[in-house]
Amino acid sequence: MGFLSSWCRLRKTIFLRLFFVAVCVTLASPALAQSQPTSESPGAVDVIAAIKAADVPVRESSFHGFEMHSLKLDSVECRIVSPKAPAEGKPWVWRARFWGHQPQFDLEMLRRGWHVVYCDVAGLFGNDVAIERWDQFYRQTQKWGLHEKPFLEGMSRGGLIVMRWASANANVVAGIYVDNAVMDFRSWPAAKFLGADALGTGATGAWKQCLQAYGLSEDAALRYSDGPLDRLKSLAEKEVPIYALINEADDVVPPAENGDQLVKRYRELGGKIIEHRRPGLGHHPHGLQDPKPIVQFAIESL
Repeated sequence: MGFLSSWCRLRKTIFLRLFFVAVCVTLASPALAQSQPTSESPGAVDVIAAIKAADVPVRESSFHGFEMHSLKLDSVECRIVSPKAPAEGKPWVWRARFWGHQPQFDLEMLRRGWHVVYCDVAGLFGNDVAIERWDQFYRQTQKWGLHEKPFLEGMSRGGLIVMRWASANANVVAGIYVDNAVMDFRSWPAAKFLGADALGTGATGAWKQCLQAYGLSEDAALRYSDGPLDRLKSLAEKEVPIYALINEADDVVPPAENGDQLVKRYRELGGKIIEHRRPGLGHHPHGLQDPKPIVQFAIESL
């Protein structure tokens, strides 16, 4: 009888411990659960199958060990990198410009089951043509089954298209990460933001290209009032969160004319913005060697 009594007490103890573990798992963070790939999610092949079903020629290659498919929409180069196991809902990062440069954030999101995509808008400096091009590509992503709300990533001049497209489509933007990003083309490439007292080095060739892209004279461009900083209200109203990485010694895209202006104006509008400041660093390096803060921000934005 002593043996049976001890055995019964042991079984009861085991049962209670297993029950406790089950409760802890159930109460685990929803954000963490969302960030992990799930075997029940549709496979990465579903997105590509949807593309191929539309008779779009696709070129296959590798992006740091992940499957990358390149295609052209109206002669515009686009890329889609698929995770090994897509997270529920097929969330995605939409990267602007400088594909593959400092990809730590992109790679970590791929590991967590997110897709990473790209639609080329080089040479357009975020103008209306670039917005229309992204509009067209976004419509395609919805046909392919990607999440309704992308997370936008704008590095350097990529900030122009990210912020202008987001402001025109605030209802379908999960969140935004800008990295030493241009917020006003009068700062870069013009270096005329404050007239003779401009803080940045500028880029003469890029400034001429920018004027051509917008169809503006230099005088008209210096009076332009439809840049990213002029279009923040819709983002604040839709409570789109922004993560701003700012290198404080940046003399190419000076923070005083770009990142600092974004932080100040967005907060004045009641918008949520995290500023990650790095003293002593110039325009480079971009990104973080350990991108965990940005990764967590992206996950929580959905």
